[in-house]
Order: sequence, then structure tokens, then C-alpha cells
Amino acid sequence: MIAGEPRYKHLFFDLDHTLWDFDVNAKIALTEVYDKFNLHTIASFDVFYQNYLIHNAALWSRYEKGFIGVDELKWRRMWRTLLDFKMANETLAKKMSQQFLEILPHQKAVFPYTFEILDYLAEKNYTLHLITNGFEKTQWKKLQNSSLDKYFTAVITSEASNSLKPKKEIFEYALARANAHLTQSIMIGDNQDADIQGAMNAGMDSIFVNHINTESRLKPTYIITHLQELESIF
Repeated sequence: MIAGEPRYKHLFFDLDHTLWDFDVNAKIALTEVYDKFNLHTIASFDVFYQNYLIHNAALWSRYEKGFIGVDELKWRRMWRTLLDFKMANETLAKKMSQQFLEILPHQKAVFPYTFEILDYLAEKNYTLHLITNGFEKTQWKKLQNSSLDKYFTAVITSEASNSLKPKKEIFEYALARANAHLTQSIMIGDNQDADIQGAMNAGMDSIFVNHINTESRLKPTYIITHLQELESIF
């Protein structure tokens, strides 16, 4: 690296919970599903939603560890939630899943300062990419509908790369796709297991975006609590 040149050239972002506010958007989408299928007869929305969050987190963990596949994840989170209210209806769960995945990518909520920081980084000539464990079709719709797609050169999904964060293979695939050198690249994400441990597995520097001020179990290169703090790094 020549003296005076930036340390990094390629910035790899996570999408959900880092830039795109998954919790806000998922709650809006699930509200529509709840109303469409008249689920008020089994539980209040708040109770239904809290149960869904528990099952969704548990199944995503199993998916990321390779214990279940994409299709199973999509409908079982609904099915398990219904089971909590004594509704063993697989057909309904699959219909709910389909509806949810149709509505979700159309939501547009992002974290504060998302567009400002992406503009700032683009103006400073950093090349921006995404590495996401989300589904290919769904993630592209999210990017397009929230107007985030224009910022990213390479978008790497677990589905397209046939690998998942925190496995090093998805990072190696991303580097190859982006034509980026490891030493000039950094991963920016909110998930300590997928993003930070994944970057460490690949030998890549990382920034833990700690929106919720949780305890840091790992040692990322940097920790921030607000996206604007990236300006002090880049």
C-alpha cells in the first residue's frame, strides 16, 4: 500500500439489520398476513408476532448451520408459530409464508443515515458490495424497492454462492466476484456470528454495527453503534 492511500478499497456490507431495517419491515409485512388470514381469532397480533420472532430466530440459526434448507425455513417458522396456538395446519403455514415473502421485499424502512453514509462512501470512491444470507430473489427486490440497489457493485447471496456466512467460502466467492484483494477489503455487519466471525474465518477485517448496544463477544477491527460513525473510519 502506497503512503497516503486509503487502507481499504472494497467495503462489503450486510443488508438485513445493518442497512435495511428488517424488524420494522417484517412487522409491517406480518401484520398484513395476520389480517389477511384472520388470525385475530387465535391470538393478539403482539403475542403472535413475539412467538414468530422466537421461531424465526431458531430456524435461521439451524439454516445457517446447515441443518435445514431454504424451503423448510420459509414455511416452518409460520407452522411452528401456528402450533403455539394449537393450529397444526401445514397448508395454511405455506400460504402465509408465500404471502409474507411477497409483501416483505416491498417494504422500504432503512436505518437512520443509511443513504447519507452510502453517498458519502461512494463520493470517496470506495467500491461497495453486499454479502447476505438472504434469498436471491427476495434480497434483490428489497434493494430495488428501497432504492439501495444503485450503490452496490457486487451482490452476493448465500443462495447464489451456495454457501452461508460465517463460512469462509462465501467470503472467498465474494472477493472473487468483486475482483477484490483480501487486504483491501472489510466486512460491515450487525451479526457477530455471521458477519464478524465469518470475516474472521476468511481473514478479513470487520466492523461490528452494534445498533442495539449488545455485548461484543468477539474482537472485530472496529465497533460502531450508528452508521454515521463510519465517517470516522473511512
